[in-house]
Amino acid sequence: MLILTIESTCDETAAAVVSDALEVRSSVVASQERLHERYGGVVPEIASRAHVERILPVIDEALAKAGVTLADLDAVAVANRPGLGGSLLVGLMAAKALALACDLPLVAIDHLQAHIYACRLAAGRDVFPCVGLIVSGGHSNLYRCESPLDFTPLGGTIDDAAGEAFDKVASMLGLGFPGGPAIQQAAERGDPRRFKLPRPLLDDPSRLDFSFSGLKTAVRYQLFGAGRPEMDARALEPQVVADMAAGVQAAIIDCLAAKAVLALKRTDYRRLCVGGGVAANKPFRERLERLAAEHEFELQVPPLSLCTDNAVMGAIAVERIKAGLFEELDLDISAGLERPTLAR
Repeated sequence: MLILTIESTCDETAAAVVSDALEVRSSVVASQERLHERYGGVVPEIASRAHVERILPVIDEALAKAGVTLADLDAVAVANRPGLGGSLLVGLMAAKALALACDLPLVAIDHLQAHIYACRLAAGRDVFPCVGLIVSGGHSNLYRCESPLDFTPLGGTIDDAAGEAFDKVASMLGLGFPGGPAIQQAAERGDPRRFKLPRPLLDDPSRLDFSFSGLKTAVRYQLFGAGRPEMDARALEPQVVADMAAGVQAAIIDCLAAKAVLALKRTDYRRLCVGGGVAANKPFRERLERLAAEHEFELQVPPLSLCTDNAVMGAIAVERIKAGLFEELDLDISAGLERPTLAR
């Protein structure tokens, strides 16, 4: 069985062809980083327009690389939640059109479940049950993952996601977009102890939540002072930029790592699966590896290509097909977070 998977939840237009044996026949990702760089973050309207322009060429390229045609497909799958509304609609409309024109079953994908399923793909074996930690530009969430399709929320961000904090701080420091890689690079020559930065909710063992809004505010006040609307990164000394980048990176990693370990203790699970773009951060991965050795739990983090948004992780559609979960053509998007469950 061959499945075409489509991903357009945010600012990456992606398509892949995978088999029911989880063989990846092709993977194509069209990035929009240059389009959003000047704004220091993803602009939803720009993202959706770019998806419209790129979705069909990306699908065509994925089919060509796999050496197949539409007639060879057995199903089409698409991420319809959560994400940016306009972006989600582009992928969903393309998937519906293909399903209707080619008489193919339509399969819905939960983007967050798919990020954790990337760990399953990388491991080459079952990784469930586990604690799932999803960290990206739009999400910082912990789940009890009893199966690939049965997630129970344990906690999440009460304001901004970790990736958004990286992006906004990078913008304040004049480091460009996307913020995560820029912060990591600048932090390599910085002193993380120079600035005293908050670790919100870190000392509250009763909660498995995150909060990064206050961290961004603290950065702004320490760099530019309180009550000043203007921010000019050009006035910052290079070492100040490096030290602040290192401090912010350390603060975010401290919060994410500590709550992940707490979630493992709460659930009595011995496996942590991490997905999302922030999982590509090298110091974060190294911290998790040390904690896994210290606390004796199994750590699964996908390779960098499967951390950022891609359509390969849409292979989770295989699990829905096995469970007999198909969609009608009236399938809609769900931009906000909701609890993913096995049965609708």
